[in-house]
Amino acid sequence: MRLKISAILLATTLLAACSTNKAQHWLKKQPSAMTLKPVVYKDVDLTEFQKQYYANKSTWDKAFQFMATHNLEELAPGKYPIDGENVFASITESVDKRFEDTKWEAHKKYIDLQYIIRGKEKMGEASFENEKVIRPYDAAHDIAIFDINGGKFYVADSSTFYLFFPGTTHRPSIMVNQEKVKKLVIKIRVAE
Repeated sequence: MRLKISAILLATTLLAACSTNKAQHWLKKQPSAMTLKPVVYKDVDLTEFQKQYYANKSTWDKAFQFMATHNLEELAPGKYPIDGENVFASITESVDKRFEDTKWEAHKKYIDLQYIIRGKEKMGEASFENEKVIRPYDAAHDIAIFDINGGKFYVADSSTFYLFFPGTTHRPSIMVNQEKVKKLVIKIRVAE
């Protein structure tokens, strides 16, 4: 029995590593992403990523070009237009919130690309299973708020960027320590 469980764990680990390698390999082959220093996180939904990328390639290329060609460390907090309403960025710099002061959120119009420029931040990702709607979807602000038990959490730093697609909820801005966190969020319009 123990050997069977170990074999299952090994197979799961190898499958996850293979998926991660596929995502990294595929992304590094995209001309606009070749010079990116951070890598996409290991659990990215590669199928959705590829679908969205190829359906709206020029928008994604502009987002990656923004990351690759700007000194993000020196950019001041604020909003940065990239391609009108198709893709735009914002930079924030603040101390994150305690876990209990954050909420699960989801978007329909935009994909969130989140990248920690400086510091560390905890963020979560979950599916819509057993969700309780706290605030219904607000189209004007492209957000719905949920209460969800579970999810997968990551400690994000400057080595990795995260993508949150409309099929999942995410819980950003969770404090790791008392430091100020400088963060880039790029909003990329969802391709239908």
